Amino acid sequence: MRHQRKSRRFGRTTAHRKAMFNNMVTSLFIHDRILTTLEKAKELRRIAERLITLGKKGDLHSRRLAARRLRTTGEFVDNRKVQRELALEKLFDTIAPRFKDRQGGYTRIIKTGHRMGDNAKMAFIEILPEEKKPSRKSSRKKTAKKTKKAD
Repeated sequence: MRHQRKSRRFGRTTAHRKAMFNNMVTSLFIHDRILTTLEKAKELRRIAERLITLGKKGDLHSRRLAARRLRTTGEFVDNRKVQRELALEKLFDTIAPRFKDRQGGYTRIIKTGHRMGDNAKMAFIEILPEEKKPSRKSSRKKTAKKTKKAD
């Protein structure tokens, strides 16, 4: 029985599990879509949606809380490696404003089948794209009444 069990263990220690999900959520925010096992995707959804909610708040405390979970990314600038917080910048600058009017459900899980080696269930987890507003012209429909011919 799984009473009071709030998360999956994945056969890893706590530190390893936290590091794995920190890396995965960083990759998710940078690439907008990653392929992983279905169980990991379901657990990653909880973490990612909490971070997007922090991004929607946008204050300094939220930024510091999110920075604890997200990794820095190294890139080369003028032949030297510089650490940048690409995932943190993208979260607060592009992803969070996209969902300012949405109350939750920022990610989508798409099942893709089974992995060849161990037959594990695989899935894509992705951040939803920006919603398109319906145009006013398409919402208005003209309806014509049909009349019956009387004989």
